[in-house]
Amino acid sequence: MPLSRLLILILGLGIILGLMLWFVASIQRLYFQIAWFSPLLATLLVLLLIALLGVLIAIFLRYFGLYPAQKSRKKGQSRRQLPKLPEQKTEAAEEALKAIKKQVKQVQDQVAQQALLSRSREIEASLARGELRVVVFGTGSAGKTSLVNSIIGQMVGNVEATMGTTQVGETYRLKLKGLEREILITDTPGILEPGIAGTQREQLAKQLATEADLLLFVVDNDLRQSEYEPLEVLAEIGKRSLLIFNKIDLYSDEDKEIILTTLRARVKEFIKPSDVVAIAANPQPFQLESGAIVEPESEIIPLIKRLAAVLRAEGEDLVADNILLQSQRLGEEARKIIDRQRRRQADKIIERYQWIGAGVIAVTPLPVVDMLATAAVNAQMVVEIGRVYGCELNSDRGRELALSLGKTLVSLGVVKGAIELLARALQFNVATYIVGKAIQGVTAAYLTRIAGKSFIEYFRHDQDWGDGGITEVVQRQFQLSRKDEFIKSFIKDAIVRVVKPLSESLEPEEDDDKEEVLLEVQPEDDW
Repeated sequence: MPLSRLLILILGLGIILGLMLWFVASIQRLYFQIAWFSPLLATLLVLLLIALLGVLIAIFLRYFGLYPAQKSRKKGQSRRQLPKLPEQKTEAAEEALKAIKKQVKQVQDQVAQQALLSRSREIEASLARGELRVVVFGTGSAGKTSLVNSIIGQMVGNVEATMGTTQVGETYRLKLKGLEREILITDTPGILEPGIAGTQREQLAKQLATEADLLLFVVDNDLRQSEYEPLEVLAEIGKRSLLIFNKIDLYSDEDKEIILTTLRARVKEFIKPSDVVAIAANPQPFQLESGAIVEPESEIIPLIKRLAAVLRAEGEDLVADNILLQSQRLGEEARKIIDRQRRRQADKIIERYQWIGAGVIAVTPLPVVDMLATAAVNAQMVVEIGRVYGCELNSDRGRELALSLGKTLVSLGVVKGAIELLARALQFNVATYIVGKAIQGVTAAYLTRIAGKSFIEYFRHDQDWGDGGITEVVQRQFQLSRKDEFIKSFIKDAIVRVVKPLSESLEPEEDDDKEEVLLEVQPEDDW
């Protein structure tokens, strides 16, 4: 007990003792005075004052820890109560998981749906788990297994490990004094290993690293670019990391300091200097002049001290941050799956309506490509694309959006540019006499496609054209549609869907025209 608290205790006991003597004398006088009129009232008043004094003494003793609190559990019920995670982060993770469950219902791919559900259940289980997950990550030859051996104080793997020895993530338990939570430390396969098997093991290692509460990234020299990049990626997604410079026994003191300084400078943007630690997990034996072989002890204490400091100070936040991160990443993955699913559905709608529009224009050709003529087709397309993205539009709103985008296409010169672009492309693939008749229908299909792709962006961003407005979206889609590989594919489809049907319908008419010309010219020949 601190001296100040002891002095307060002695002083308090002295005051209480003096008050008790005064209190006894006062009660005696008070009792005789009241008992003269009412003995019963005098007795009740004395009992009340004694009870009040007892409560005050109990409070005083309880404050100084001299009176033990009543046990809340019976003997044998000593279940450890874990610290409570930070409430805001936990609530955010719970809300994210609820949103994921709603998203998963929209996923049509049953395999992807089950995978998302399984991972969401794992994250939910993590909310109640009682461990801190530490993952050891790095190249196969950096000494990860030796580091794990040194930390837990017993052999858990092959300390003579070469590249590829750890085939799967191996997890071990340990307890750190002063830390309520148990620590799970996982030794992962090495990264940057050759071959298909090495690549597969690296993917497993990266997956384990992203699920860690705390990451120990192990190197045995200065960071190579191939090591720096995954470390930077993990830091960017919010992964807390310690950078471990292992095998310092292989370097002179001067070289060790140079490498350590270089490492701290390279990672200063996302790892604090105090989190770059130099160790020798499994020092190499050396021979004395006498011929005796010396097995040096590992230099692991700096890492253990830093690890303990981080886990004690940040452990609860690390667990909460990781759970929140995992739920957010899973939510983003679900959104990407749904976005790809919606794009496929919207692309099918665009594919259908672009050729419907082409047919309308080809059957009733106009002097120029009239955007108003295709507005009705595009309006229905907009309504259907909106429905795919959960936006219910009526036909009037669809027509309004289609006309607005049509006017933008004209004002930006996209219509004129499309006609010129497609005319050139058609001249290389179609007989000249049919180009003029086909160009309007093919251009209408092309413009419908640009409109549809633009509306996908509009609905993807919750009916918002973005900072650049409709102009920027349309221009970007037009540039994407000008690419040679797309034009070749589009013209190939246009020939099958528009040009050939059109040429077949015109063949009899062309033959009749030629016959009429011959009949008219014949008399002139005779003449």
